[in-house]
Amino acid sequence: MKLARKAFCRAYQKGFRAAIPVMPYREPKILSSTDEIAKLCVEKGISSIVVVTDGGISKLGLCDSTLAACEAAGVRAILYDKVVPNPTIDNVEEIRKIYLENGCQALVGFGGGSSMDAAKGAAARIAKPKQPVEKMAGVLKVMARLPLLIAVPTTAGTGSEVTLAAVITDAKTHHKFPINDFCLIPKYAVHDYRLTTGLPKSITSTTGMDALTHAVEAYIGHSTTKETRERAEQAVILIHKYLKRAYDDGNDAEARQKMLYAAYCAGIAFTVSYVGYVHGLAHALGGQYGTPHGLANAVILPHMLRAYGKSCYPQLAKLARLIDIAPIAADDATAAIAFIKWVDEMNASMDIPKYIEGIKEEDIPQMAKNADAESNPLYPVPKEMDADELAYMFRVVGNLI
Repeated sequence: MKLARKAFCRAYQKGFRAAIPVMPYREPKILSSTDEIAKLCVEKGISSIVVVTDGGISKLGLCDSTLAACEAAGVRAILYDKVVPNPTIDNVEEIRKIYLENGCQALVGFGGGSSMDAAKGAAARIAKPKQPVEKMAGVLKVMARLPLLIAVPTTAGTGSEVTLAAVITDAKTHHKFPINDFCLIPKYAVHDYRLTTGLPKSITSTTGMDALTHAVEAYIGHSTTKETRERAEQAVILIHKYLKRAYDDGNDAEARQKMLYAAYCAGIAFTVSYVGYVHGLAHALGGQYGTPHGLANAVILPHMLRAYGKSCYPQLAKLARLIDIAPIAADDATAAIAFIKWVDEMNASMDIPKYIEGIKEEDIPQMAKNADAESNPLYPVPKEMDADELAYMFRVVGNLI
């Protein structure tokens, strides 16, 4: 990256870093069971809600008890189960239409990050009816009071139940963009580990590594705080101990509970301290090819950590020592390399591929441009990269060099 642009990016990031103490960050109130949703609606005088999910969750019947409880309590619950893995503008507009036509007063994002992001996007459109979704891309472009938003994660990874971000895809242009605004943080989140038991191994693994990516990117960036460092460390420790257990035994209640909390801690960390180029590349891949976000992050993470090199060695070394994969006395380079090796080994042990298949050379320039536009100057990465350098990373991730 050219020196002038690098200086601008760092100045921009320092401005956001300085503003952290006065930013209106908040955490959702945690409910322990989906059974509490109906009771909450009755208490707030809400008579009609939209439950936003995907076809897989719907077919598994995970929403059924919530729908039944709402019906028994006299709350009309309308199910929308057409969210796609990378939620689109069409999803957002369909949810908004259902909400308005049925006089709803709340939205429940029920599922993985895609369902929660779709619900957030719809809530933003309901609050800002004259502002198209694509015009909300970026930072603080919504700034409105949203309808009541409840998040119910069924995976332990995205942390979307606590974040200020919603990531939406324009299906026509294949552009995947984040919307970042404090009003997108849900008011309530349901942490019911029973919803995550028995998930397919591939979902457990990739969403778990997604949570690790959130924690690591927040930790190695230049906008950390004492709290976000502590939250990120906590997430990494829990993931190291419990992710493989949850993968090996989907009904391990302790592992499932701990992974939900790990994802939550990682979500808090990156909500305040942001992510980095792993996410920039992953979003571009999701927009172009529909690559699942957790899978993309899991594959990209070790490649990007190697590319960052010495710029993130001290932080990675500390994480390596915290989870006892490097001796306390080991130098930073040795410990950091041990951490990256552990990430590789975690992926391999859960059948996550080393590379993303199907990346086409002709698509790389536009994807690199999109990743550059998303990441710079916002993401406080340890090492700045421009579009050309990000294009190179797409080739690395696609095993094209």
